[in-house]
Amino acid sequence: MSQHSRTAVFSAGSWGTAVAKVMADAGGHVTVHARRAEVVEAINTAHRNPAYFPEVELPASLTATTEPTAALDGADYLVLSIPAQALRANLTAWAPHIGPDTVIVSLMKGIEVTSGKRASQVIAEVTGVSAERIAVLSGPNLAGEIMEGQPAAATVACPDEATARRVQAACLTPYFRPYTSTDVVGCEMGGAVKNVIALAVGTATGMGLGHNATAVLITRGLAETTRLAVAMGANPATLAGLAGLGDLVATCSSPRSRNRTFGTHLGHGLSVEEAAAATRQTTEGVKSAEAVLALARAHGADMPITDVISALLHEKVTLDQAAAALMQRPPKPEH
Repeated sequence: MSQHSRTAVFSAGSWGTAVAKVMADAGGHVTVHARRAEVVEAINTAHRNPAYFPEVELPASLTATTEPTAALDGADYLVLSIPAQALRANLTAWAPHIGPDTVIVSLMKGIEVTSGKRASQVIAEVTGVSAERIAVLSGPNLAGEIMEGQPAAATVACPDEATARRVQAACLTPYFRPYTSTDVVGCEMGGAVKNVIALAVGTATGMGLGHNATAVLITRGLAETTRLAVAMGANPATLAGLAGLGDLVATCSSPRSRNRTFGTHLGHGLSVEEAAAATRQTTEGVKSAEAVLALARAHGADMPITDVISALLHEKVTLDQAAAALMQRPPKPEH
């Protein structure tokens, strides 16, 4: 199945590099597209990505190039791991070079702010590729742990089960176990909204609130994520699985999570700009919060945590007001 598959991974960020390693370890030939020539050089000669994982040796079957066309040549899979807000413009340039049978796999966990569209929708719109050739990989996947070969699992979702199984085989290793699903909406919404909830958890942690508060935010955060996803056509079981609860717990619990870290900076009293400078890497939840809230309003889904975080990010409420709003909801039946 995957033993001689060819995969192009765009680009060489932390998660893209981790999935590139997984797919090479699964027996495939992987070409990573990176913008910076020095990153390409380091991957090809030293078998390392100095920008993100200088200490981890990459497989010999993983190479890199600055040329999108070279990366895409003969690719069975195109794995996209770029910021959600940059997807449309970049993919428009790459689309003419995508092969007629290439399966596109999205790793992106954000909502396009301008359109409110999920990554798979943007991919279909820009490339004209049918939904049966677009898959989504989502789950509790902290890139650093996967690079270390620590056990992890994920969900591969595609409307076409056969395609989902092909992608599953292409990234199945002793340490990385993908499960299949046909619920693309559930997987993408779980991945996008958990980043917003992680901002809330980080903010609460930064303010010195304890594990009880974190547990409340994770639980109620999952409830509001599920409300929106189901309103959009998702299966509620997906949100109770790896792409929902699993991803949410990992992102909200780990100091390695960018969104939680960003929230922690906010909780310490930093401004949005200062938190962005301190976090350094792309923090999808910051951009997606507004888009998620717009979707919630369009679908009539109540999302109080997302509401508060969006207001905090746009400086419509103070930190103290945000904390009060997060933890002092009016009492009502739980379900």
